[in-house]
Parts: sequence; structure tokens; C-alpha cells
Amino acid sequence: MTIRVLVADDQELIRTGLSMILGAQPGIEVVGQAVDGIEAVALARRLRPDVCLFDIRMPGLDGIAATRELAGPDVAEPLAVVVITTFDLDEYVHGALKAGARGFLLKDAGPELLVQAIHAAAEGDALIAPRITARLLAAFSDTRLGRPPVQPVEPLTSREEEVLITVARGRTNSEIAAELHISLSTVKTHLASVMAKLGARNRVEIVMWAYETGRVTR
Repeated sequence: MTIRVLVADDQELIRTGLSMILGAQPGIEVVGQAVDGIEAVALARRLRPDVCLFDIRMPGLDGIAATRELAGPDVAEPLAVVVITTFDLDEYVHGALKAGARGFLLKDAGPELLVQAIHAAAEGDALIAPRITARLLAAFSDTRLGRPPVQPVEPLTSREEEVLITVARGRTNSEIAAELHISLSTVKTHLASVMAKLGARNRVEIVMWAYETGRVTR
């Protein structure tokens, strides 16, 4: 199935370059380009792409605000958004993920990681630039010091615990299926159950909870 992508960046050279990289990949089609956040939100609502790729700093409406409009906690049918930026700043990372982004990349990440992030977002996974993942989790843990972690509404089953750990270690759904010797649909069923029990909106929040509760450590 072809992954339909909307690209938004106020710099024409970067916007065109990202579109060319993605458009050259088998199974990916760039269905629209936007020059700012306002146009990005309007196009996304009209085209309903599988993945939106948004720059952080855009005029009118920045990438985080645009993400919140399309993927925030109050959105009934959220779209998958990957945020990409030149700026390696913690407040951007936290802001994007809190707004509902399924991925966070730096513009120097390279084509391979960019394509991986698009595929991950389309499949319901989340990909964060490797060099900022550990720092992000450390910062998240530090902000939660002294607070008891959220408790699941129902205890996780042993299999759900296994899936949780593999997600926290950065495995994709396909890798989890192979590692645990279960089908891809079973992985998705367990993930949906884990998210429901934890009240998590995405895989990033599952990972954070796993670190918060000491199930995995840095």
C-alpha cells in the first residue's frame, strides 16, 4: 500500500528536497506541499494523508501547533505527524511529542532515517532521532521525580509486559512479532490493550511509562 505524505516547510529548498527524497522511494507518494502551518493544517484536513512531515519553525502556525491541531489529545481522528527540525532543543522535542507527534527527526538525520520514520508513523510506530532519545527519556524521568507513576486500570498480562519491554527497547511491530514468535496482528492487539490500560496515546508514552516504572533502564 502506498503511503501518502504531506510535507510542510517554509524553506522552498528544504521542502522540495524532502519531497524529492520521499517521492523517489517505492511505496511513498508526496500528495501535497505546504509553505506554513496554516496551509499545512488545511491541506491535511482536505487530503487526509497517511503521514504529515512538519518543520518546527514555520510562519503563521508553527509545526507544534499544527501537530496539535491534527493529532492532539482532543482530535477525534488524529493524523500521523513526524516533526523535523534543524534545532536540537529539548523544548521542541517535548512540545512535539506532547502535541501528538509520532516522530521527531533532525534535518541532518539522512534519507534512510527519514524514510524509516515515515514508515514507522504510517504503521502506528514512533521513531525519535537516536541521538536525542536517551536525553529525552532522562529529562522526562527527571520531571517526574517524586511522583508515583500512573497505574494501569487493569494489570498487564505477562505477554503484554513482554510487548511493553520490546517497545521500550525500540523494536518495531514486525521486530516484536519475530522476537516473540507471534503474528503482527497479535502484536497490534497487545499494543492496543497496553495503551488502553495505561491511557497512553502513542508508543512514546508507553516507552516513557516503561522507564518511569523501572521496567527498562538507560
